Amino acid sequence: MSDSRKRATIIDVATAANVSTKTVSRVFNDEPHVRKILRDKVLKAAAELDYHPNIMARGLVGRRSYLLGLIYENPSPNYVVELQNGALDRLHGEKYRLLVLPVQSVVEVSGKIMSVLRAAALDGVILSPPASDHPGILSELRQYDFPFARIAPTQSLDIGPCRTTDDIEASRKMTEYLLELGHTRIGVIKGDPTHPSSGARLTGFLEALKAAGLSHSPDLVEQGYYTYESGLAAAHKLLNRTDRPTAIFAQNDDMAAAAIMAARDLGLNVPDDVSISGFDDSAIAQIVWPRITTVHQPVYDMARDATDALIAKLEKKPFNMLGTHVCELIIRQSTAPPASR
Repeated sequence: MSDSRKRATIIDVATAANVSTKTVSRVFNDEPHVRKILRDKVLKAAAELDYHPNIMARGLVGRRSYLLGLIYENPSPNYVVELQNGALDRLHGEKYRLLVLPVQSVVEVSGKIMSVLRAAALDGVILSPPASDHPGILSELRQYDFPFARIAPTQSLDIGPCRTTDDIEASRKMTEYLLELGHTRIGVIKGDPTHPSSGARLTGFLEALKAAGLSHSPDLVEQGYYTYESGLAAAHKLLNRTDRPTAIFAQNDDMAAAAIMAARDLGLNVPDDVSISGFDDSAIAQIVWPRITTVHQPVYDMARDATDALIAKLEKKPFNMLGTHVCELIIRQSTAPPASR
């Protein structure tokens, strides 16, 4: 049987609440100076009638789409899920909706970012790394005065709302922890070189070694790309050495999980034969065994707060230009003191 139920309209809500359609419209447009008693009546009637305002129609009237974009170029599905969940959490109950815009390379969209955003009819955009640091993209957005907010940028922090974290300090803390366990030969699997976070995390690692009076061996650093596959290949190179490292610091959890698999492929036990640590504290860090010692990067919180700042900017409300989120060392079962050989 077909569903003959009629969808509730703004007129139905106005009739049920005994107010004008103009009042209903003002309530759902979050206009000021609507008395609380009237607002409550309208919302109660709308809930009882299962009425939902037509956001696209509202956008046509106000020349707004109420769509926000989230641009990312990150091969880690765990990182991307955290980004999306943080943004969606802030948008819950809002008139805005989220449109996810994955790109293969931010370099490819640089110079034509406005075409992409206009084609999607966006009101504003949230930039995640490395787009949040790309000078071409930032220049184009500023040229057209297009509203944006940035997640984890490392430079030009005064040109728009930013939510940052200190990758150098977090990486330094992880390295210091491995040194305290007694590891002096620590391998590193670097992330994608086009992402500023990779260089920052290597800087933190090298600073900790220097502070401990240890020299850096370039042979113990392998290139990865923040993907499981690249981490697997890099870990095999490190662990196949006759003088293999006693610990590996992978610059994200996907590559750390791959390093655990590489160790198993070679008949090595984690952490007895080799300790492995990661970065991000994404879901995979707690799914694999042993669970991964890592750095909790508040990706969810940064995405939520960046979205909040962008909404405030669009609504012409006060917001903080810069917000800094603290990383935390999470110690689990994948690390231990080195075994004597």
